[in-house]
Amino acid sequence: MDNKKVVVFGGGTGLSRLLKGLKKFPLDITAVITVSDNGRSTGKLRKEFNIPAVGDIRHVITALSEIDPTIIDMMSYRFKTYSDLDGHAVGNLVLTALLEQTGSLTEAIKALSTLLDVKATVLPISEDNLTLMAEDKDGNIVEGEEQISEANMKIKRIFYKEDAKVSRDVIKAINEADLIVLSMGSLYTSILPNVICKDVQLAIADSHAKIVYACNVVTQPGETDGYTVSDHIKAINRHLKERKVDAVIASNSKMNEKIVENYSKLENKEPVVIDYKELEKLGVELIEDDLIILDDNYLRHDSMRLSFLIYSYLMKR
Repeated sequence: MDNKKVVVFGGGTGLSRLLKGLKKFPLDITAVITVSDNGRSTGKLRKEFNIPAVGDIRHVITALSEIDPTIIDMMSYRFKTYSDLDGHAVGNLVLTALLEQTGSLTEAIKALSTLLDVKATVLPISEDNLTLMAEDKDGNIVEGEEQISEANMKIKRIFYKEDAKVSRDVIKAINEADLIVLSMGSLYTSILPNVICKDVQLAIADSHAKIVYACNVVTQPGETDGYTVSDHIKAINRHLKERKVDAVIASNSKMNEKIVENYSKLENKEPVVIDYKELEKLGVELIEDDLIILDDNYLRHDSMRLSFLIYSYLMKR
């Protein structure tokens, strides 16, 4: 029997964390990644080569790889020098070189996935060099993903400056999906940039697959300050248009008070509260569990437990 098909949308470390667990299950996984990051190494390469962002793609490919850990560490290594190489991750440079050779980000990803023994399918949301925009409740507009994260604005909506042409492979994956997963991660700059594209919204609207959201553990400064679990769902539903989130996976872990205090003081992050009554009003199925582990004094999702909950939800249907 063929494995069930799961499409996971996201970007950055949140998606990478989830995929490290999900790849252990008998699933046909397609990871769809945002390409609008304009910070650090990725931002420099975008300006120099006029290409989509490659940093999140590199994160995801290395998370899915089954190759020797030494090679994985090398791909994530950042140069520390006084030259133009300063800050660049090796994997970002490799992806850029492959893109220059193949003329296609999708083909570059396929080549690197083969080199790093990746069984899942990794797709960019678009081959275009996209610019993310955000509008706040007063009508002020900020341009650029990095700038949006730093603007400390109450975001009303996000959109692209350009007309985003979605990869046909992404639409095909949505059409064939048994489950659509929205990963944890920066809500407005990693998750929603994938679902604001009209073609994606239409494909999801036509899909019979359930939509599951893995909710963040803590709020994102400048993006989701004060957000509860239901606030995250409401923002997603606004951008999804016709479809709504069917189920949300949220952690009910009892967090160490000192860790929470440090997060609040040092990073301006607060735990995301499960607001049961609001979630009930939204008609979304809540799947809660003790999902948080402490990793080098950082709060992280237990990727295996989270992935098991996603797999269980799918198989029940």
